[in-house]
Amino acid sequence: MASPTLREWLREEPFTLGLSSGFFGFFAHAGFVEVLEEASLLPARLAGSSAGALVAGCWAAGLDAPAIARTFLELERRDFWDPAPGAGLLRGRLFRGLLEETLPRGRFEECRRPVAVSVFDVLGRRTRVLDRGPIAPAVHASCAFPGMFQPVWIDRRPYLDGGIADRPGALALPPEGRVLYHHLGSRSPWRRRGSAALAIPARPNLRAVVVEGLPRVSPFRLEQGRVAYEHARRATRAALDRPLEGEALRVGA
Repeated sequence: MASPTLREWLREEPFTLGLSSGFFGFFAHAGFVEVLEEASLLPARLAGSSAGALVAGCWAAGLDAPAIARTFLELERRDFWDPAPGAGLLRGRLFRGLLEETLPRGRFEECRRPVAVSVFDVLGRRTRVLDRGPIAPAVHASCAFPGMFQPVWIDRRPYLDGGIADRPGALALPPEGRVLYHHLGSRSPWRRRGSAALAIPARPNLRAVVVEGLPRVSPFRLEQGRVAYEHARRATRAALDRPLEGEALRVGA
Protein backbone atom coordinates (compact mmCIF):
# COMPACT_ATOMS: atom_id res chain seq x y z
CA MET A 1 0.00 0.00 0.00
CA ALA A 2 1.38 3.39 -0.98
CA SER A 3 2.33 5.81 1.76
CA PRO A 4 -0.04 8.77 2.14
CA THR A 5 1.14 12.16 1.05
CA LEU A 6 1.76 14.78 3.70
CA ARG A 7 -1.43 16.55 2.61
CA GLU A 8 -3.48 13.36 3.02
CA TRP A 9 -1.93 12.61 6.41
CA LEU A 10 -2.70 16.10 7.72
CA ARG A 11 -6.33 15.84 6.62
CA GLU A 12 -6.91 12.55 8.44
CA GLU A 13 -6.75 13.81 12.04
CA PRO A 14 -6.18 17.01 14.05
CA PHE A 15 -2.50 17.85 14.46
CA THR A 16 -0.18 20.06 16.47
CA LEU A 17 2.17 22.33 14.54
CA GLY A 18 5.68 22.46 16.04
CA LEU A 19 8.11 25.16 14.89
CA SER A 20 11.80 24.96 15.78
CA SER A 21 14.34 27.55 16.83
CA GLY A 22 16.56 29.00 14.13
CA PHE A 23 17.84 32.53 14.85
CA PHE A 24 16.05 34.66 12.19
CA GLY A 25 14.29 31.58 10.84
CA PHE A 26 10.89 33.15 11.40
CA PHE A 27 10.88 34.18 7.73
CA ALA A 28 10.96 30.53 6.66
CA HIS A 29 8.37 29.58 9.26
CA ALA A 30 6.09 32.32 7.92
CA GLY A 31 6.31 30.85 4.41
CA PHE A 32 5.66 27.35 5.74
CA VAL A 33 2.58 28.41 7.71
CA GLU A 34 1.22 30.45 4.80
CA VAL A 35 1.15 27.40 2.54
CA LEU A 36 -0.63 25.34 5.21
CA GLU A 37 -3.20 28.09 5.59
CA GLU A 38 -3.73 28.33 1.81
CA ALA A 39 -4.38 24.57 1.76
CA SER A 40 -6.82 24.82 4.72
CA LEU A 41 -4.54 22.55 6.75
CA LEU A 42 -4.88 24.37 10.04
CA PRO A 43 -3.36 23.10 13.30
CA ALA A 44 -5.42 22.27 16.37
CA ARG A 45 -2.55 23.37 18.62
CA LEU A 46 0.84 25.08 18.18
CA ALA A 47 4.17 24.88 19.92
CA GLY A 48 7.47 26.59 19.29
CA SER A 49 10.81 27.80 20.49
CA SER A 50 12.53 31.11 19.64
CA ALA A 51 11.78 31.90 15.97
CA GLY A 52 9.16 29.16 16.12
CA ALA A 53 7.57 30.69 19.19
CA LEU A 54 7.31 34.02 17.39
CA VAL A 55 5.37 32.59 14.43
CA ALA A 56 3.30 30.19 16.55
CA GLY A 57 2.38 32.99 18.93
CA CYS A 58 1.44 35.41 16.15
CA TRP A 59 -0.76 32.88 14.36
CA ALA A 60 -2.44 31.54 17.50
CA ALA A 61 -3.11 35.10 18.70
CA GLY A 62 -5.11 35.82 15.56
CA LEU A 63 -2.82 37.04 12.77
CA ASP A 64 -3.40 35.22 9.51
CA ALA A 65 -0.34 33.98 7.66
CA PRO A 66 -0.18 36.75 5.01
CA ALA A 67 -0.31 39.37 7.78
CA ILE A 68 2.53 37.63 9.60
CA ALA A 69 4.58 37.62 6.39
CA ARG A 70 3.90 41.31 5.73
CA THR A 71 4.98 42.20 9.26
CA PHE A 72 8.27 40.37 8.88
CA LEU A 73 9.01 41.50 5.33
CA GLU A 74 8.55 45.15 6.32
CA LEU A 75 10.88 44.77 9.30
CA GLU A 76 13.95 47.00 9.47
CA ARG A 77 16.82 46.69 11.91
CA ARG A 78 16.00 50.04 13.51
CA ASP A 79 12.58 48.63 14.47
CA PHE A 80 14.13 46.37 17.12
CA TRP A 81 17.71 47.63 17.52
CA ASP A 82 18.02 49.28 20.97
CA PRO A 83 21.54 48.68 22.35
CA ALA A 84 21.96 49.38 26.06
CA PRO A 85 24.35 48.31 28.85
CA GLY A 86 23.39 44.96 30.33
CA ALA A 87 23.68 41.20 29.96
CA GLY A 88 23.10 41.36 26.22
CA LEU A 89 23.51 43.88 23.41
CA LEU A 90 19.84 44.81 23.00
CA ARG A 91 17.53 45.95 25.78
CA GLY A 92 14.54 44.42 24.01
CA ARG A 93 12.01 47.20 24.65
CA LEU A 94 11.54 47.87 20.93
CA PHE A 95 11.02 44.19 20.23
CA ARG A 96 8.49 43.89 23.06
CA GLY A 97 6.69 46.97 21.76
CA LEU A 98 6.43 45.41 18.31
CA LEU A 99 4.92 42.27 19.81
CA GLU A 100 2.40 44.17 21.88
CA GLU A 101 1.34 46.25 18.88
CA THR A 102 1.15 43.26 16.54
CA LEU A 103 -0.52 40.50 18.56
CA PRO A 104 -4.32 40.78 18.27
CA ARG A 105 -4.82 38.99 21.59
CA GLY A 106 -2.84 39.67 24.75
CA ARG A 107 -3.11 36.41 26.71
CA PHE A 108 -2.58 32.74 25.97
CA GLU A 109 -6.08 32.00 27.23
CA GLU A 110 -7.58 34.30 24.58
CA CYS A 111 -5.83 32.70 21.58
CA ARG A 112 -7.84 31.04 18.81
CA ARG A 113 -5.80 27.85 19.25
CA PRO A 114 -3.85 26.60 22.29
CA VAL A 115 -0.18 27.52 22.00
CA ALA A 116 2.86 26.82 24.18
CA VAL A 117 6.42 28.17 23.97
CA SER A 118 9.74 27.04 25.40
CA VAL A 119 11.89 29.46 27.41
CA PHE A 120 15.15 28.97 29.29
CA ASP A 121 15.04 29.66 33.03
CA VAL A 122 18.41 31.30 33.72
CA LEU A 123 18.39 30.74 37.49
CA GLY A 124 17.08 27.18 37.29
CA ARG A 125 19.23 26.38 34.23
CA ARG A 126 16.39 24.46 32.62
CA THR A 127 13.67 24.82 30.03
CA ARG A 128 10.21 25.89 31.07
CA VAL A 129 7.06 25.82 28.99
CA LEU A 130 4.78 28.86 29.12
CA ASP A 131 1.15 28.57 28.06
CA ARG A 132 -0.72 30.83 30.49
CA GLY A 133 -0.83 34.57 31.12
CA PRO A 134 0.43 37.43 28.92
CA ILE A 135 1.72 36.13 25.60
CA ALA A 136 4.05 38.99 24.54
CA PRO A 137 6.54 38.56 27.45
CA ALA A 138 6.61 34.80 26.87
CA VAL A 139 7.35 35.12 23.14
CA HIS A 140 9.90 37.86 23.88
CA ALA A 141 11.66 35.55 26.35
CA SER A 142 11.63 32.61 23.96
CA CYS A 143 13.28 34.84 21.30
CA ALA A 144 15.88 36.40 23.64
CA PHE A 145 18.96 35.01 21.92
CA PRO A 146 21.81 35.02 24.47
CA GLY A 147 24.33 37.80 23.92
CA MET A 148 21.99 39.59 21.53
CA PHE A 149 19.07 40.25 23.88
CA GLN A 150 19.11 40.92 27.60
CA PRO A 151 17.18 38.45 29.78
CA VAL A 152 13.42 38.89 30.01
CA TRP A 153 11.97 39.03 33.51
CA ILE A 154 8.67 37.23 34.13
CA ASP A 155 7.36 36.82 37.68
CA ARG A 156 10.72 37.96 39.06
CA ARG A 157 12.73 35.36 37.17
CA PRO A 158 15.04 35.98 34.18
CA TYR A 159 14.52 33.99 30.98
CA LEU A 160 16.39 33.61 27.72
CA ASP A 161 15.93 31.94 24.34
CA GLY A 162 14.01 28.68 24.45
CA GLY A 163 16.42 27.17 21.95
CA ILE A 164 19.27 27.10 24.47
CA ALA A 165 18.18 23.71 25.82
CA ASP A 166 15.12 22.90 23.70
CA ARG A 167 15.93 23.88 20.14
CA PRO A 168 13.07 21.88 18.59
CA GLY A 169 10.53 23.22 21.08
CA ALA A 170 9.79 19.57 21.85
CA LEU A 171 8.96 20.17 25.51
CA ALA A 172 6.10 22.44 24.46
CA LEU A 173 4.49 19.67 22.38
CA PRO A 174 1.52 17.77 23.85
CA PRO A 175 2.35 14.22 25.01
CA GLU A 176 0.01 12.56 22.48
CA GLY A 177 -1.45 13.11 19.05
CA ARG A 178 -0.12 13.93 15.62
CA VAL A 179 2.61 16.52 15.16
CA LEU A 180 3.76 18.31 12.03
CA TYR A 181 7.20 19.67 12.82
CA HIS A 182 9.00 22.29 10.72
CA HIS A 183 12.70 21.80 11.38
CA LEU A 184 15.18 24.57 10.61
CA GLY A 185 18.72 23.33 10.12
CA SER A 186 21.37 25.15 12.17
CA ARG A 187 24.57 26.76 10.94
CA SER A 188 25.40 28.22 14.32
CA PRO A 189 29.12 28.03 15.16
CA TRP A 190 28.32 27.15 18.77
CA ARG A 191 26.41 23.98 17.82
CA ARG A 192 28.60 20.94 17.17
CA ARG A 193 27.83 18.97 14.04
CA GLY A 194 25.85 15.92 15.11
CA SER A 195 24.73 17.52 18.37
CA ALA A 196 21.60 15.94 19.84
CA ALA A 197 20.16 19.46 20.09
CA LEU A 198 19.97 19.58 16.28
CA ALA A 199 18.13 16.27 15.89
CA ILE A 200 14.52 15.94 14.86
CA PRO A 201 12.53 14.90 17.96
CA ALA A 202 11.93 11.17 18.16
CA ARG A 203 8.32 10.54 19.10
CA PRO A 204 5.36 8.60 17.70
CA ASN A 205 3.11 10.28 15.14
CA LEU A 206 5.55 13.09 14.35
CA ARG A 207 6.22 14.01 10.74
CA ALA A 208 8.96 16.53 10.02
CA VAL A 209 9.55 18.79 7.05
CA VAL A 210 13.08 20.07 6.44
CA VAL A 211 13.46 22.80 3.84
CA GLU A 212 16.98 22.58 2.50
CA GLY A 213 19.05 25.42 1.06
CA LEU A 214 17.57 28.25 3.11
CA PRO A 215 19.77 31.37 3.18
CA ARG A 216 21.13 32.57 6.48
CA VAL A 217 19.28 35.65 7.73
CA SER A 218 20.62 38.00 10.42
CA PRO A 219 20.03 41.54 11.70
CA PHE A 220 22.56 42.68 9.09
CA ARG A 221 21.13 40.55 6.29
CA LEU A 222 17.41 41.13 6.63
CA GLU A 223 17.07 41.33 2.83
CA GLN A 224 17.66 37.57 2.82
CA GLY A 225 14.44 37.17 4.78
CA ARG A 226 12.32 37.51 1.64
CA VAL A 227 14.47 34.90 -0.10
CA ALA A 228 14.00 32.50 2.83
CA TYR A 229 10.25 33.15 2.92
CA GLU A 230 9.77 32.52 -0.81
CA HIS A 231 12.07 29.49 -0.74
CA ALA A 232 10.07 27.96 2.15
CA ARG A 233 6.76 28.58 0.39
CA ARG A 234 7.87 26.80 -2.79
CA ALA A 235 9.37 23.88 -0.87
CA THR A 236 6.32 23.46 1.37
CA ARG A 237 3.97 23.33 -1.62
CA ALA A 238 6.12 20.54 -3.02
CA ALA A 239 6.25 18.74 0.32
CA LEU A 240 2.47 18.52 0.67
CA ASP A 241 2.22 16.12 -2.26
CA ARG A 242 5.23 13.98 -1.38
CA PRO A 243 4.64 10.53 0.14
CA LEU A 244 5.58 10.21 3.80
CA GLU A 245 8.59 7.91 3.95
CA GLY A 246 11.44 7.88 6.46
CA GLU A 247 12.20 10.23 9.32
CA ALA A 248 11.49 13.46 7.48
CA LEU A 249 10.54 15.03 4.19
CA ARG A 250 13.56 16.94 2.92
CA VAL A 251 12.70 19.35 0.17
CA GLY A 252 14.43 22.10 -1.75
CA ALA A 253 12.88 25.10 -3.46
